[in-house]
Amino acid sequence: MILSINGLEDERFNRPLQLIGNLFFEECSIISDGSEEEAADAVLTFQIQVEDKVKVNLILQDNEGNEYSTEYEKKLQAYVTDKEYFKQQKYAVSHAYLSVLQEWTGVIQKWGILTGMRPTKLLHRHMKAGNSLEAAHKQLKEDYLITDEKIDLMQRIVERQLACVPDLYELKNEVSIYIGIPFCPTKCAYCTFPAYAINGRQGSVDSFLGGLHYEMKKVGKWLKDNDVKITTVYYGGGTPTSITAEEMDMLYEEMYASFPDVKNIREVTVEAGRPDTITEEKLEVLKKWNIDRISINPQSYTQETLKAIGRHHTVEETIDKFHLARNLGMNNINMDLIIGLPNEGVEEFGHSLYESAKLMPESLTVHTLSFKRASEMTRNKARYKVAERSEVEKMMSMAETWTQNHNYAPYYLYRQKNILGNLENVGYALPNQESIYNIMIMEEQQTIIGIGCGAASKFIHPETGKITHFANPKDPKSYNESYELYTDKKLIILNELFNKTESPI
Repeated sequence: MILSINGLEDERFNRPLQLIGNLFFEECSIISDGSEEEAADAVLTFQIQVEDKVKVNLILQDNEGNEYSTEYEKKLQAYVTDKEYFKQQKYAVSHAYLSVLQEWTGVIQKWGILTGMRPTKLLHRHMKAGNSLEAAHKQLKEDYLITDEKIDLMQRIVERQLACVPDLYELKNEVSIYIGIPFCPTKCAYCTFPAYAINGRQGSVDSFLGGLHYEMKKVGKWLKDNDVKITTVYYGGGTPTSITAEEMDMLYEEMYASFPDVKNIREVTVEAGRPDTITEEKLEVLKKWNIDRISINPQSYTQETLKAIGRHHTVEETIDKFHLARNLGMNNINMDLIIGLPNEGVEEFGHSLYESAKLMPESLTVHTLSFKRASEMTRNKARYKVAERSEVEKMMSMAETWTQNHNYAPYYLYRQKNILGNLENVGYALPNQESIYNIMIMEEQQTIIGIGCGAASKFIHPETGKITHFANPKDPKSYNESYELYTDKKLIILNELFNKTESPI
């Protein structure tokens, strides 16, 4: 689909127009210089007036002679910077653009003009400001064109989060820790996380673990010295249970030795997502260190699908490892399912929900497949046949009905670019079984310190809320060569963030 855009001089409009266009069309190209207008499927002509209001008129003419038009205006709010001034124009242009594309295609985008990952942050802002729910919902609907259905979902999630973490807005002076372990048995076709097949890499693993222990010591010392508490710790990757039981034991021993007041950390989670990495010995290590929240991720209960996406475990292995974990005292198990995996439709997803009902994990995260730019699946898209939008939406509806019928409630969500059906990923949990870390990472109410290979830190200023991103190297070799440098840089940022003056080195 080629769309020719006229009347917008500022190149900063190109990206939001492209992102919204991608919601409607699998391959969307935006022409803004008129050079190939004759090849366009539609020509969109904008007129913008900015006085006391931002007013946008838009006419769309397609190559079949049809014409669609819309008009949108909103009072111009006070602004200080050019960025704030442009942002108001961008929202007005996006509003008109989405409206006319919906009319032209007949496709309603339930998330409106939102293309970012964290919709619930918008509602949290209203809650923190003390605004009424009526006013908050009205603003979300009018300004962003979000449908009532999605606003209701956002409201239920926010309420559940505040019930789970009543002091959510007061945790800005604490931190959470993400520990990245970049190894897996194999790499899944849809994956873009730092994940390297562990076989034959023992030298890299040993070097990596040495760097990881160093980071934990240094960061832990800074937290102790500055009396900064830890809210949650999350071991992700990769698959943290890819390393040996002995290596896991040493890692958790380091956590207890280095981090402050570990016994009072609200939650420690270890992703054991690949069932083929789980052993009785490793589960006993988790139990030894009082860790009972883990993930065991089937993704699908159809064996042909697992083979197609590069997961070398069996359906039976997933079920067996779940029961093993449960019998060894794992009392808070999360499982993931993915909607829209290759060659899967309503029947296959229904089977996965049926099998999930036999296990009843404490939480179930329902992802919608996203074609991530760097994944093998995206590079070879023709090889992976996925469901159409209508079937994907039906599968999401099945998940919503199933979770409601089995007493699960949504407690966090996030969205991704190129996600099938422009839908979302939703975490559901049984009562009092929510993941606090998932809430913290999505709602961005406190700093998350990333430790390990590929671990991303998100530094959030306790007063202004300004976010600073900082990432460790993604490949083990680069990490092993530079972990000391990256650790020192993080400590400098922490000193600035928490107004500490002593040298971190």
